[in-house]
Amino acid sequence: MRGLVTRAHGLWFEVALDGQNRSIIATLRGQLKRRRQKTDIVAVGDRVWVGELPDGEGAIEYVEPRIRVLARTARHTRDTEQIVLANPDQVLFVFAVREPTPHVRMLDRFLILAELQDIPIRIAISKMDLVETTSDSCADRVFASYEGIYPVHRISAVTGEGLPELRATLEGRITAVAGPSGVGKSSLLNALDPDTARDVGAISLATGKGRHTTIGTRLHDLGNGTYVADTPGIRALAMSAIPSDRLDWLYREFRPFLGGCFYPDCTHVHEPGCDVREAVERGNIPLDRYESYRALRTGDELAEEVG
Repeated sequence: MRGLVTRAHGLWFEVALDGQNRSIIATLRGQLKRRRQKTDIVAVGDRVWVGELPDGEGAIEYVEPRIRVLARTARHTRDTEQIVLANPDQVLFVFAVREPTPHVRMLDRFLILAELQDIPIRIAISKMDLVETTSDSCADRVFASYEGIYPVHRISAVTGEGLPELRATLEGRITAVAGPSGVGKSSLLNALDPDTARDVGAISLATGKGRHTTIGTRLHDLGNGTYVADTPGIRALAMSAIPSDRLDWLYREFRPFLGGCFYPDCTHVHEPGCDVREAVERGNIPLDRYESYRALRTGDELAEEVG
């Protein structure tokens, strides 16, 4: 039977069976377990073939090739990936307008991770119901640079602002929802899928950081072929595996100006005749995005604490 892995529980996997209104709990066949590879053998989002056992449980016999993955480098390694979600159609990065304070450098690192893996990107600015309590619109000041580059949704799980439009962009797709803790990912999913309640975490008054409420990636079926993956808050996003000479391509707004610099190996930091820096001076590339690139390009290690 063919199915979709919707949840992982250590060595056990929950598989929603195609054409059947049921799921089965399955483990890996012995030959799959013996495979040695630098990625997860089975992950949430994988399409698999399962054989049903006499006790009602199942055995995963085959994993279909993945189209793409949302992955990160596993802890303490440089060449082994940990898959957050297999086969996503798009990723939705959620950042709050406040509570917790948005950090765009953190968002930049999420964007780089998705660009590196060629995953279509959307950004959601959550908790827009809190904007009235600010003297200036943080959404305009902080996120303006991204609205000309990526689709940006301003939403509120409290008032419902922007949710119908967001829901339309999710229809028929598998979407990974990611972001730092405390920005309202679980509240958003509750608003999109009120039939399945999820725990909602609080903001730590001592640190201003969110408390995790999701302990593992899980696919939620919203109907009509629409799945949303609730992913755990990422504490540290390791980027050391990204070659520095590819970093400029991962800033999407740089691309029209790449290849026109005087020096073929231009770093866009100090060389004369740099088309990228000239584009920044003309206002074609937002200054804050360029400063984000420059900080990463000149850093000793491409890593950032997030969440």
